[in-house]
Amino acid sequence: MNTQIGSIFNIQKFSLNDGPGIRTTVFLKGCMLRCLWCHNPESHSSKPQLMLYREKCIGCGECVRRCPRQLHSFSEDGQHRIDRQRCEACSSCVDGCAGALEIVGREASVDDILREVEKDRRFYEHSGGGMTVSGGEPLMQPEFTLALLREAKGRGLHTCLETCGYAPWEKLQALIPFVDLFLWDVKETDDTLHREFTGVSAERILDNLRRLSNAGASIVLRCPLIPGYNDRPAHLAAIAALAEELTGVIRVDVEPYHPLGKGKSESIGKEYAPGDLTFPENETVQQWIRAISAGTAKPVAKS
Repeated sequence: MNTQIGSIFNIQKFSLNDGPGIRTTVFLKGCMLRCLWCHNPESHSSKPQLMLYREKCIGCGECVRRCPRQLHSFSEDGQHRIDRQRCEACSSCVDGCAGALEIVGREASVDDILREVEKDRRFYEHSGGGMTVSGGEPLMQPEFTLALLREAKGRGLHTCLETCGYAPWEKLQALIPFVDLFLWDVKETDDTLHREFTGVSAERILDNLRRLSNAGASIVLRCPLIPGYNDRPAHLAAIAALAEELTGVIRVDVEPYHPLGKGKSESIGKEYAPGDLTFPENETVQQWIRAISAGTAKPVAKS
C-alpha cells in the first residue's frame, strides 16, 4: 500500500491528447507559473477553492443561509457576490446549492488514484495508453509525483508527465526512471517575454530540458500558441531550432489557443488577461505548423 497524500483537482478518463493511446490524466493542484492564458486557473493554488458558475445560479439564497462566515450576498440586480478573501472552502454553501457552487481540489493518496486509474487498464492495453500526470504543475508536489509515478510503473502502466520544467534539476532527474514520455511545455523562448507571460524566467526551464534530453529521455514539446502573444515568427523558429538541437525530442505538438480559461477564471473571481480572444482560424494554425516544420526534421502536428 502507498498512502502518501497529494492535492489533486481532477482525474480525467479517456484522455486522447495527453500522450499515446487512451489515457487517464491525473491533474495535480498547484503551479509556480501564472500564464496569462492559462486554461486551468483553478490549478494555481494548491489549496481547495470555491468556484461559482454564475449562469447556473438561481438566486435561491441558500448559500447565504448556510455560510457560517456570511461570505455570500446578492446585489440589488441579483448578482451573486462572494468575499473570497475570507473564504476557507468549507463547502457548507455547496451542500445546499442547486449546482452553481463547487469545491475544486481534494486530497488523495497514491493508492486512491491508482485504484481509479486501473479501472481502465484494458483500454490502455489495447491502445498503448496509460496514465498521464499533469496539473497545475506536478513538480510543485515532487515527492508525491515521484511516489505516484514509481507505483504506476511498478504496476506495469505506461506513464507520461506533463511539466513546464520549472524546478530544481534534482527533482526532475529523480523522475526519469519512472516516466516513459515527457510532455514538455514550451510557453515562450524569449526570456523577457517568458517573464512577462508566465511570471518566471525561461532559463531554468530550457536548461532542464537540455539536461533531460542529454539523459536519454523521450520528449514531446508542447507549444501553446496564443494569437497576439507568442505567435511571433521568431518564437516559431526558436521552437524548431530547439527541436532540431535536442536528440530526445521526438515530436512537436502545436496547441492552438482555446478560451476555456475565461469561464474558469470568472468562476474563481480572477481577471482573464486575453479577454474575449477566440479560437484561431485553422489556416492560422496550419501556418504555425508549416513555419516550425520548415526548421526541423521532427514531426510537427496540432495537438
